[in-house]
Amino acid sequence: MMLLAADPVVDWGKLGQVVAYSAVVGIGVALCFSLAIVGAIRFSEARRGPGGTGAALGYALLATLGLAATLAAAVGAIIVMTNKS
Repeated sequence: MMLLAADPVVDWGKLGQVVAYSAVVGIGVALCFSLAIVGAIRFSEARRGPGGTGAALGYALLATLGLAATLAAAVGAIIVMTNKS
Protein backbone atom coordinates (compact mmCIF):
# COMPACT_ATOMS: atom_id res chain seq x y z
CA MET A 1 0.00 0.00 0.00
CA MET A 2 1.36 3.37 -1.01
CA LEU A 3 1.50 6.08 1.64
CA LEU A 4 1.13 9.70 0.70
CA ALA A 5 3.00 12.45 2.48
CA ALA A 6 -0.31 13.91 3.69
CA ASP A 7 -1.64 10.63 5.15
CA PRO A 8 -0.73 11.43 8.76
CA VAL A 9 -2.38 14.85 8.52
CA VAL A 10 -5.42 14.37 6.27
CA ASP A 11 -8.46 12.28 7.14
CA TRP A 12 -9.30 11.15 3.61
CA GLY A 13 -12.70 9.76 4.60
CA LYS A 14 -13.85 13.09 6.04
CA LEU A 15 -12.44 14.94 3.04
CA GLY A 16 -14.43 12.66 0.75
CA GLN A 17 -17.58 13.38 2.77
CA VAL A 18 -17.02 17.12 2.43
CA VAL A 19 -16.64 16.80 -1.34
CA ALA A 20 -19.75 14.63 -1.65
CA TYR A 21 -21.92 16.86 0.56
CA SER A 22 -20.72 19.96 -1.25
CA ALA A 23 -21.63 18.47 -4.62
CA VAL A 24 -25.10 17.42 -3.45
CA VAL A 25 -25.87 20.75 -1.80
CA GLY A 26 -24.47 22.73 -4.73
CA ILE A 27 -26.65 20.87 -7.20
CA GLY A 28 -29.66 21.15 -4.88
CA VAL A 29 -29.32 24.91 -4.42
CA ALA A 30 -28.84 25.42 -8.16
CA LEU A 31 -31.98 23.36 -8.80
CA CYS A 32 -34.03 25.34 -6.27
CA PHE A 33 -32.91 28.65 -7.73
CA SER A 34 -33.62 27.48 -11.27
CA LEU A 35 -37.14 26.47 -10.19
CA ALA A 36 -37.60 29.97 -8.76
CA ILE A 37 -36.54 31.50 -12.08
CA VAL A 38 -38.79 29.20 -14.13
CA GLY A 39 -41.71 29.91 -11.82
CA ALA A 40 -41.21 33.68 -12.07
CA ILE A 41 -40.94 33.63 -15.86
CA ARG A 42 -43.92 31.33 -16.35
CA PHE A 43 -45.94 33.35 -13.82
CA SER A 44 -45.32 36.49 -15.83
CA GLU A 45 -46.38 34.75 -19.05
CA ALA A 46 -49.46 33.09 -17.52
CA ARG A 47 -50.61 36.33 -15.93
CA ARG A 48 -50.73 38.05 -19.31
CA GLY A 49 -52.53 35.20 -21.04
CA PRO A 50 -56.30 34.79 -21.13
CA GLY A 51 -57.79 32.67 -18.34
CA GLY A 52 -54.44 31.75 -16.81
CA THR A 53 -55.24 32.62 -13.21
CA GLY A 54 -54.88 29.07 -11.89
CA ALA A 55 -51.64 28.48 -13.77
CA ALA A 56 -50.33 31.89 -12.70
CA LEU A 57 -50.98 31.06 -9.05
CA GLY A 58 -49.24 27.70 -9.43
CA TYR A 59 -46.19 29.29 -11.00
CA ALA A 60 -46.15 32.03 -8.35
CA LEU A 61 -46.14 29.31 -5.71
CA LEU A 62 -43.30 27.51 -7.50
CA ALA A 63 -41.27 30.72 -7.65
CA THR A 64 -41.92 31.48 -3.99
CA LEU A 65 -41.01 27.99 -2.80
CA GLY A 66 -37.87 27.89 -4.95
CA LEU A 67 -36.71 31.24 -3.63
CA ALA A 68 -37.54 30.28 -0.04
CA ALA A 69 -35.54 27.05 -0.36
CA THR A 70 -32.60 28.96 -1.83
CA LEU A 71 -32.66 31.51 0.98
CA ALA A 72 -33.01 28.75 3.58
CA ALA A 73 -29.93 27.03 2.17
CA ALA A 74 -27.96 30.29 2.32
CA VAL A 75 -29.00 30.96 5.91
CA GLY A 76 -28.22 27.36 6.87
CA ALA A 77 -24.78 27.64 5.29
CA ILE A 78 -24.06 30.85 7.23
CA ILE A 79 -25.17 29.19 10.47
CA VAL A 80 -22.94 26.16 9.83
CA MET A 81 -19.93 28.34 8.94
CA THR A 82 -20.28 30.55 12.00
CA ASN A 83 -21.03 27.73 14.45
CA LYS A 84 -18.05 27.10 16.71
CA SER A 85 -17.60 23.47 17.60
